Amino acid sequence: MASKRGFFRGSKPVGPRHARGSRQWRGVLHEYADRLDVSKATPVVTLGEGGTPLIEAHSLSEMTGLRVFVKFEGMNPTGSFKDRGMTMAVTKAKERGAQVVICASTGNTSASAAAYAAYGGLTSAVLVPDGKISMGKLSQAIAHNAHVLQVKGNFDDCLDLARDLADNYPIHLVNSVNNDRIEGQKTAAFEVVEVLGQAPDYHFLPVGNAGNYTAYHRGYSEEARRGATNRIPRMFGFQASGSAPFVRGERVKNPDTIATAIRIGNPASWDLALAAQADSNGYFGEIDDAGILAAHRLLSQTVGVFVEPSSAISVAGLLERSEAGVLDKGATVVLTVTGHGLKDPAWALKNADGSDAQPTKVPIDSAHIAQVLGLGSSS
Repeated sequence: MASKRGFFRGSKPVGPRHARGSRQWRGVLHEYADRLDVSKATPVVTLGEGGTPLIEAHSLSEMTGLRVFVKFEGMNPTGSFKDRGMTMAVTKAKERGAQVVICASTGNTSASAAAYAAYGGLTSAVLVPDGKISMGKLSQAIAHNAHVLQVKGNFDDCLDLARDLADNYPIHLVNSVNNDRIEGQKTAAFEVVEVLGQAPDYHFLPVGNAGNYTAYHRGYSEEARRGATNRIPRMFGFQASGSAPFVRGERVKNPDTIATAIRIGNPASWDLALAAQADSNGYFGEIDDAGILAAHRLLSQTVGVFVEPSSAISVAGLLERSEAGVLDKGATVVLTVTGHGLKDPAWALKNADGSDAQPTKVPIDSAHIAQVLGLGSSS
């Protein structure tokens, strides 16, 4: 294990992240080398993931009486939090001599796996559900030269196939059932603690496969053990109503929601997530599609953060729990929004009533434009 905060192979360590002066962020495996299973001999595959902004959301704070921060994971290289885990998974695949990596995906995992495999010189294969992936995500996998295989089934069928192929052929599985993915993703909790100087009281996340729920709890727990924080946040995970196996306590055979990234009926990290929930006195809840889309618009219009619909469920969950009166006023809350809005932009082009949003057509007339903007006549 490395004894320094981070390193580049063949070069001296650079100073602490927040030291005076500036330098380029080097990706989570370099920045947190002292807390991950990497060494100077590890062939690190990185695109500079991590170091994403933690944005104070004043409007949400005012609405809830809490101090709310948004961890914007859409700022990762391929536009989602998956890059944190994928840098570790593909790095370890390369270290172990793999030539092919495979994943099942509703979109973000496939985009990330394809990009990191391309950088690492590996072949990638992605199994996606038939008709259940946004074009923004599919285009990324294709652009990075992945073998995209569309399966006549849902995500759970794809994951079963990926596991079978990895068990019986020289293929390395990079879904979150691979612990390397969780290890990479836990670094987001390290960043939150660094910025706030302490873990938050509550942490809200979207839940699909539940790997991120597991990873944040692991990261916070490790930070507590090393003395960087004296608390572990209560973990709140939210699922779409049509795809809420944790809420129902059983597998959902035909999950259905507009939030494609969390349209998963049999979470791969089921047992680990339940353990994290129990340890943190956590909570799993559900939000319907209308609530997800309302939060999607609210986040864009009041915080300036554009996310794919599934990410907005953490905002919807915060509002629902705040209204239920179960959160202590004045507490610090972090919401993870997992993917950028450009992943699935079609929903932003819908008005609240479901009609298509259109630009307002105006003549070449500044006075008319000022009137449209509510500015009245010029002085």
